[in-house]
Amino acid sequence: MCGIIGVAGVTHAAELAYLGLYALQHRGQESAGIVALDAAGRARGHRGMGLVQEVFPPKVLQELPGETAIGHTRYSTSGSSVLANAQPSLVHYHTGPLALSHNGNLTNAVQLREQLICKGSIFQSSSDSEVLVHLIARSRKKTPEEQILDALGRVEGAYTLVLTIGTAMYGIVDPRGFRPLMLAELNGGWVLASETCALDIIGARLVRELLPGEWVKIENGRVIDLPQLPPQRPQRCVFELIYFSRPDSVVFGTSVDLARRELGRQLAREHPAPGADCVFAVPDSANAMALGFSEESGLKLEHGLIRNHYVGRTFINPGSASRTTKVRIKFNPVREVIEGKSIVVVDDSLVRGTTSKGLVSMVKHAGAREVHLRLASPPIIGPCYYGIDTPTYEELIAANNTVEEIRAQLGVDTLGYLSPAGMLHACGDSEGRFCHACFSGNYPTAIPKRRAAASEQDETTTITDTNLVHANQ
Repeated sequence: MCGIIGVAGVTHAAELAYLGLYALQHRGQESAGIVALDAAGRARGHRGMGLVQEVFPPKVLQELPGETAIGHTRYSTSGSSVLANAQPSLVHYHTGPLALSHNGNLTNAVQLREQLICKGSIFQSSSDSEVLVHLIARSRKKTPEEQILDALGRVEGAYTLVLTIGTAMYGIVDPRGFRPLMLAELNGGWVLASETCALDIIGARLVRELLPGEWVKIENGRVIDLPQLPPQRPQRCVFELIYFSRPDSVVFGTSVDLARRELGRQLAREHPAPGADCVFAVPDSANAMALGFSEESGLKLEHGLIRNHYVGRTFINPGSASRTTKVRIKFNPVREVIEGKSIVVVDDSLVRGTTSKGLVSMVKHAGAREVHLRLASPPIIGPCYYGIDTPTYEELIAANNTVEEIRAQLGVDTLGYLSPAGMLHACGDSEGRFCHACFSGNYPTAIPKRRAAASEQDETTTITDTNLVHANQ
């Protein structure tokens, strides 16, 4: 999962892209990057490992002039967590610099990479996004639009893209629409962004969300609708509403906050906790769910866990050892709320079980008499191949254990998962428009036989120039 943004036709575009990435930081914490283009078509880029504010001190932003800029904040699902895989990708291209930001995961990237290498392509990263760059560059079609379309015709899976070729900027959503992309207007210019919260921070006005298969070209202050990609059945990722998107965003035409409140209400209907004293959330993504649970059940809503906001999201932090360590410093129980009480703890989901097991232990150590864990999504029984870091069945606790076995492993008195039907109803899915493959096992595309392995070379690659990358000099 990544956050992407594009700004066109606005002075100091890189600074606006920076602010947008700041709002999209929750979508990726490993690396961040911005590529800016000036009026002469010269591209300047900067990428770095870490958070947006760490990668872009004021001096760096001042060295990224231009009225067009695209940005990216990364959390890896394909390719290892090294600078070589940071985006946007920036390459020399015969019609001008080509820069690309990608949110999603290509399910046939391994096969395409092998084919391209056999034909002489040289890869500098293990990211599947670089496959797209090579496919566009190698296309024999005449126009940039035809070359992009030719490349997209060969890839499978999830891709939401913001890219520039020369002075033109493009926004593209794959035919199933797994990941969101918003189009907004700002002072006569245009903005593309993963979520509406990125538009709010820069004062942009939402025009519309791009539909599955829709792509647009922005050039000379105009938005040009290009012919839609070959249609497929829409498969919006339901996990965007459950976990990834910020609660103040609207994605897939739905308020994230309102959807999460309804998930909590439905959870209370399906799995009440008679005799419990209070309910509280695992902050922050489950806050609205706990509120909904409280409203429906009549249980008092408390703040039983305090989150340290200087620690990132444990789910999207690569490496289980890091996740385990961060659980211990990310949350602290409020003993006065918990001690001697029968409590309901609401969380958005249970993936590996690492976070929840540590939290339950902390809550019990704080004196809870009973712990009833309620999860506002169904058991995750399969990997996601479309941009979520659940790469193997072995990592998924619900793929290998019954609900009762999971309850025993976590050490809770009762455990309740929201039903698949309850989840879809709460998210407003009356037309079957959501992808729920990780919950149901019903994948909308052919799934890869093996995952793309991180190149051994990645771990030893050193990029010494972490400052400005110039193209078209």
